Amino acid sequence: MYRRFFALFSFALLMTTCLFAQKKTVLATMYPKNKTAIVTLKDGRKVNTPNANVFLKNASLLYFQGSTVKEANMDVISKVDIEDRSFINVENQLAYFVDSIKGNSLYCVEIIDMDAFERSLKNNVNYTFIDLSSDRLDSFTNNMNTEEDFVYPVIHQYWFLLDGKLVQAHDRELWRVLNKQRYRMMKTAISDPLFSWTDKDSLMKLLNMISR
Repeated sequence: MYRRFFALFSFALLMTTCLFAQKKTVLATMYPKNKTAIVTLKDGRKVNTPNANVFLKNASLLYFQGSTVKEANMDVISKVDIEDRSFINVENQLAYFVDSIKGNSLYCVEIIDMDAFERSLKNNVNYTFIDLSSDRLDSFTNNMNTEEDFVYPVIHQYWFLLDGKLVQAHDRELWRVLNKQRYRMMKTAISDPLFSWTDKDSLMKLLNMISR
């Protein structure tokens, strides 16, 4: 009975943790105000880009020229530094540095949960005029709307820079790069009922275990 109660309690706690792990924002960008970005291109050149931001629809770089907003060509971008955060290009999405241990690092991509957002579209007429399906944001300006009607669910997708290789933080991806011993360590870590693939503390503990 005690074991069953503990298991149920752990499961409830895990579900509560997962629910609170999802972020909601009234902005479609990571920063409420545009900032200067130092963009490192794949050819090594650096470009100082004022009035930049990160678009949460697809974690791409936005830059503003007057009242016009443009989406940067992610194919040529290697790294972006914006104030307190350093981003790398992971599959043409900007992933910011979270922490590192034993020479390996954890990165995070913040992105709008489009499935959840589309479900909200069907249930809330306030969303009907918001268009996130196009490649452009013609109606998007520096004067960002912060009304409560504009609520976007944001999820966190984590990546490891493990032994110099980028790999998504998930067991179905990690098994491809881990040897048997390190894979067993991973299975031990994720067997903890409090472990979550969307919790940075859980992932840092895992990274510590599987780092050489």
